[in-house]
Amino acid sequence: MTKRGRTWALAGLLAFGLAAVSDALALTEIRIAAPDIGAGSKPSGGGLLDVIHSQQLLEHEFAKDGITVRWTFIKGAGPIINEAFGNHQVDVAYLGDLASIIGRARGLDTRVIAVASRGINHYLAVAKGSGITQLADLKGKRVGLFRGTAAELSFVNALDSQGVKPADIKIINLDFAAASAALAAGQIDATWGGSNTLSLRDKGLADIPLSTRDLQGAGQLSGFVLADGAFANANPEIIKRFVKVQREAAAWASDDKNKDAFIGLLATQSGYPENILRVEWDTLPPLSERLSPELDAPYVAKLKKAVELAYETRLIRQPFDVDSWLDKRHLQATP
Repeated sequence: MTKRGRTWALAGLLAFGLAAVSDALALTEIRIAAPDIGAGSKPSGGGLLDVIHSQQLLEHEFAKDGITVRWTFIKGAGPIINEAFGNHQVDVAYLGDLASIIGRARGLDTRVIAVASRGINHYLAVAKGSGITQLADLKGKRVGLFRGTAAELSFVNALDSQGVKPADIKIINLDFAAASAALAAGQIDATWGGSNTLSLRDKGLADIPLSTRDLQGAGQLSGFVLADGAFANANPEIIKRFVKVQREAAAWASDDKNKDAFIGLLATQSGYPENILRVEWDTLPPLSERLSPELDAPYVAKLKKAVELAYETRLIRQPFDVDSWLDKRHLQATP
């Protein structure tokens, strides 16, 4: 994101942040921030977030109380959303694992109230005819990577599973669109990403020799539903209902009879064709597992390892206690 774009995004968050404090005694608005990762004209955060936003599920839940829901979608969202949390300009956010971990490591008072997504695959796209077939082949190569996002932690995790160090590679910080264009133009040797890489392959502009599926899940992404600590403490019933909506949306999307509708909705929101999205969403494990909001023991164990890896590879400067970050009360109180 350009400096000017960042300024406008922050200004937008500040504007609706100030508007929400006009009545400190009664909650009238919930401010939600999310990344915009779509390729089209509509805002898209991917997965269950697109269901909740496009079907206005939160708006319907809180309308009877006179509470409005205001969404802000941001390109290159991580640093801006963390800054907004620090200034109490956002109440709840959908955010990828690395940006969330970075914020917590820097002392932000956020709470993980639910899992937004898990087991999201990433893919290695390489220049056609490059001869790159495994991660070890990337040593000394130019790799476009969207740093500071979940994609970076995914890539570091994938490399670690194969005994490769990030320092062995010439990593160039590019967002997904820029990385796709650079690979197509022969300016880099590879990139690591999601639907953008599949789109390159389908256009005949790249090969995909491997994905996180081939690495037994190493490098799969996850995302969180984060709440501002002060907001969560002041509004426990609101958070409980927020989690209830998350669970209801997951139940709808996970129902086999709704799978086509779910994938079609993702295509409409993201701007990517259905055949690309089916590579990710019409495969095992089942959607009931991948969209589950639960902070279950296996998921928490993987999260703790991710925080350790982020510290070991200097993505964060200090580790933190993961258990104190997780707020399971509302998941446990919501059937």
